[in-house]
Amino acid sequence: MNLRVLNRLALRLAQAVPVLLVVAVVTFLLMHLLPGDPAVVIAGPEAGAEAIERIRHQLGLDRSLPEQLLLWLASLARGDFGRSLMLNQPVLVALGERLPVTLSLTLVSFAITVPVGVALGVLAARFRNTWLDSAVMFLALVGVSVPSFWIAILSVILFSVILGWLPASGYVPLSDGLLPWLLALLQPAAMLALFQIGFLARMARSATLDVLDQDYIRTARAKGVSEWSTIAKHAFRNTLIPVVTATGIILSLLMGGSVVIEQVFALPGVGRLIVQAILTRDYPLVQGTLLALAFLFVAINLLVDVIYTWVDPRVRYG
Repeated sequence: MNLRVLNRLALRLAQAVPVLLVVAVVTFLLMHLLPGDPAVVIAGPEAGAEAIERIRHQLGLDRSLPEQLLLWLASLARGDFGRSLMLNQPVLVALGERLPVTLSLTLVSFAITVPVGVALGVLAARFRNTWLDSAVMFLALVGVSVPSFWIAILSVILFSVILGWLPASGYVPLSDGLLPWLLALLQPAAMLALFQIGFLARMARSATLDVLDQDYIRTARAKGVSEWSTIAKHAFRNTLIPVVTATGIILSLLMGGSVVIEQVFALPGVGRLIVQAILTRDYPLVQGTLLALAFLFVAINLLVDVIYTWVDPRVRYG
């Protein structure tokens, strides 16, 4: 990794700071625009006005909105994400307990999405305008059109209730064994991947078709190189350039899509935590969780930049 690449990454890190700041401010404002008072939720429906006001004072909710925002940003600068009102524990502790579940689900789903999506896209491009091409594009259309919660529920009914092949819900830590961990995640990860495979297949097909129409591909064919060798040795690496960009987007979408899948399969991850925090008006937990996810998205973009330096030499030396 040369100096030019390091400078590029340093610039992206510097650009990430205002992005995270904007995310923090927008998240803070959106949470305070929601109807309901967290002090009322904590105090309970039978609490009197005095008890509610005392809780509001303890939480700092009786201060002005700009003052609350400045105090929260100052806490973030010290590495303090606040304390969850719902769980009565630090936000970072709550995230640390649930983030491994979401990351496991995302990574297993990503491991399914990328090889399947790229393979289907390359096959569709190789056999363009055939029944195989039409079948892949039809599956891609279905994958991006069907509601995720609906297909996930159908999957539970078929593979868990009727066939009994896979567990219907719950999470098994990796420390309990690789196979139990994988079996618990396989069905939700496959359902999460289904909606991104179609997008990636269409992207890979389009990129492969563009590469196959280049002059150097025609030259390879004219020299008698077989079609599969031409694709594998000459076309595939250039096909990867736009696909790498798509995979970065897909990884972010998989993390965001885990909210619905975690609800359906009762996985104790970050997505389910956000839903519970919003319902209970747990301001610190929602704000801290969304900010942590924003940081992960920025890290994913930086990782894509690093991968680009390997895939495309023009980025490395240009």
